[in-house]
Amino acid sequence: MDVPGPQVWDDMTIEVALSVMASARTGHLVVCDEDGRCTSLVTHAQLTAVRDGYGYTDQVRLREVAGDGGPFASPMTKMTEAQHIMRHRQLAAVPVVDEHGCAVGVLTRSR
Repeated sequence: MDVPGPQVWDDMTIEVALSVMASARTGHLVVCDEDGRCTSLVTHAQLTAVRDGYGYTDQVRLREVAGDGGPFASPMTKMTEAQHIMRHRQLAAVPVVDEHGCAVGVLTRSR
C-alpha cells in the first residue's frame, strides 16, 4: 500500500486537478467531500478524456465526473480480494479508507 498521495476536494475543476497531478507527478488523485471523506479516485486518463470530450467547459467539477464512488478497500481487505477487484474492474489504483471514510492509502498495481 502506498500513501494516499494528493487528496483534493470534489468541487475542484478538471483543469486544476490536472495541474495538481502534473505538479505531484502522479497518475491519480483521491477525491474527498467537504467532510474529508474519500468519495472516489480519478486518474489522469479519466480527466483528459473528459477534458477532450464534446461539450467540456472549464467549469466542470470533479464531483460531476468522479464515477460511482468506488470501489474502496479497508485496511482489513485481503490482498487477494483487492487484486481480484482491480483485475476484474481493470483498475490501476484503489483507495484504502478507514472506518470514517478517510483515505489512509492507495493500492496500486505493481510497476
